[in-house]
Amino acid sequence: MKILEAKFVQGFIRMCNDGWEQGWHERNGGNLSYRIKPEEIEKIKDSLAADGEWKPIGTSVSAIAGEYFMVTGSGKYFRNVILDPEENICIIELDKEGENYRICWGLSNGGRPTSELPSHLMNHEVKKAASGGTHRVIYHAHTTNVIALTFVLPLKDEVFTRELWEMATECPVVFPSGIGVVDWMVPGGRDIAIATSELMKQYDVAVWAHHGMFCSGEDFDLTFGLMHTVEKSAEILVKMLSMRPDKLQTITPQNFRDLAVDFHVELPEKFLYEK
Repeated sequence: MKILEAKFVQGFIRMCNDGWEQGWHERNGGNLSYRIKPEEIEKIKDSLAADGEWKPIGTSVSAIAGEYFMVTGSGKYFRNVILDPEENICIIELDKEGENYRICWGLSNGGRPTSELPSHLMNHEVKKAASGGTHRVIYHAHTTNVIALTFVLPLKDEVFTRELWEMATECPVVFPSGIGVVDWMVPGGRDIAIATSELMKQYDVAVWAHHGMFCSGEDFDLTFGLMHTVEKSAEILVKMLSMRPDKLQTITPQNFRDLAVDFHVELPEKFLYEK
């Protein structure tokens, strides 16, 4: 099978374009990665190069050693992925120690995987363990309204989760475990990767203060839908705060508990504090 005909590749390309159309990927902002299934690799293996130069990841991810990933390229624009996938995205293979990678396909005019590769791979490792292997997508986008809120809300998991839950009834159903928040850090390095992966042990969403959002999910639809839901909730909150600084009515802690019963989700009590 030709690589561009593979269903997972088509899904990856579509998600890049969907994010661009939402306005989340100005210039070369944001990145996406997918942990490829063994059966998917088998179908395209004849089209993959096996002689690429091994390069250091910048961290060690032994629990996903030897696996293949599709990732966006560093400095590449999401808006161009649909126009020329082979130039803007790539498939990489990790070595048996999980310390180096090599490009097996893509980035046809040169380049390297996203500068956030250590964050992506460390989060893939964490989410693979936490989900029993079901999570395969890590997505980072510059979501406008979430970024705006990092300037006016306390940078605390409990506050961000509760405020966004209150904006739309579906929110605690879509992200019942809540949202983690990382204080501002220099992007692209090991420190922010460690901080994010620690949060991802308990959450599927991490907000990077003044930068954007990281989401994890089982497939492209669920992960994009999670990012979309959080950002839409943030948009509602931004609009509400622009109207007045307080709420005349909202969803109460007991309302959330009742919702959890009917929708069969567990909502941590730490988010249901009395204001």
